[in-house]
Amino acid sequence: MSIYRDTLLFAVAGYNLAETSRMLEIAKAVRTYFNVMFMSYGGKFEKLIEKENFPLRKIEPRLSTSRLAKLRRTLSGETLNTIAYLTEEELLARVPNEIALYEEIKPAAVLTGWCLSVTISARVARIPFVNVLHSTTIREYYEAGLQSWPDRTNFFFVRWLFGNNEERMNKWISRLVLNLAAPIRAYNVVGIKYGLEKFTNFIDLIEGDHILLADIPEWVGLPKLRSKLHYIGPLPARLDLPIPQRICDLRRDMPVVYFAMGSSGKPRLVKRIIEGFRDKPYHVIAPVASHMEGMQVNVPANVIVTGLLPAHRVNSLADISVIHGGQNTVMNACLSGTVIVGVGMHPEQQANLDACVRKGFAIRLNKRTLSAAKVLEAIDRLLHDAKSRQRVHQFRSQLQKWNGPENAAKFLQETFGLSLTPASYPKQPNTVSNQDAR
Repeated sequence: MSIYRDTLLFAVAGYNLAETSRMLEIAKAVRTYFNVMFMSYGGKFEKLIEKENFPLRKIEPRLSTSRLAKLRRTLSGETLNTIAYLTEEELLARVPNEIALYEEIKPAAVLTGWCLSVTISARVARIPFVNVLHSTTIREYYEAGLQSWPDRTNFFFVRWLFGNNEERMNKWISRLVLNLAAPIRAYNVVGIKYGLEKFTNFIDLIEGDHILLADIPEWVGLPKLRSKLHYIGPLPARLDLPIPQRICDLRRDMPVVYFAMGSSGKPRLVKRIIEGFRDKPYHVIAPVASHMEGMQVNVPANVIVTGLLPAHRVNSLADISVIHGGQNTVMNACLSGTVIVGVGMHPEQQANLDACVRKGFAIRLNKRTLSAAKVLEAIDRLLHDAKSRQRVHQFRSQLQKWNGPENAAKFLQETFGLSLTPASYPKQPNTVSNQDAR
């Protein structure tokens, strides 16, 4: 590694496509200013890092096949704790190895999203850490009472207790998030062993020295944020993958539906939706092959099922997106100018979809009561809603004014870069300040 540049360490959850691709977009933009290294405990998306020729430290203990399967269930919202992921034993094994890596490479900062052991190790090692999040996962969102009641527990008797008042339910669950330490018990146990103060809630745990928000102020419309939070704009994946010829040759005689579930789709739900498209008057592009492995799915003739696709190119071919609500997928849909039918797998994805519903170009369906008929009804409704299309095109024009990777690179260089002489200083990208990054 060059002695003339500091190192940035990107700690990624390599089993999560959105997480890995977000970090890659920042790393590609910032490599002009820093030595870049990635670390990961395993996952099939590590290959995307290697494809970009970034150094990757495959750190121990590696995630087993069974552990990766459990993490997939967590991403799908099928476990009780859908946020904290790691056990006390896993943290105790990870933290010392991460600290040893910091001592070896001496990073200027570590960036992460959901490699959550870093929230402990970086604080212990006194390494600045930057979390890449979005406006629906920060303290201000919950203080505004915007988190909707989780679909999985949205039962009749619960609604009865709150007088069927959505606003009351949302404010109650938002307050709970800000006062509940139970989901992060393992992190507090391990953190205390290293001399850290106890975390009050999950938000306290994940908020680093700085937080980069991969969206824009207009998305949620939060009031003024704390100084540690910085809007940078969306970080949609820009995967260098071929588009199957069948998609390139797709006739435009009917509306096109883009159906994607990221890393967190629930297989049985995917099967139900796919089979429900039979004989409907639209073409469907569905990069959901990984969710259908080991299942018997009767794929209709009007549905093209594929593996990973370059969503930033393919999504724009569609008239409507049927998605799970992951941040990258939502932003890609908005940048493609498509209205959205969403099925959140867990509360964070619900929140992303809710933000789009409030802006008037999305319908969010409850995953617990979902049926193919409800998905099709929502598709038909939005396909014939000119105002929704107008609203999403307006929001797209706002998003297009932001360059997320370049804004992230500018912030990181200004905050953590070495002071070089003008002659040796790399040329900065043409970005705008975080204050008015429009």
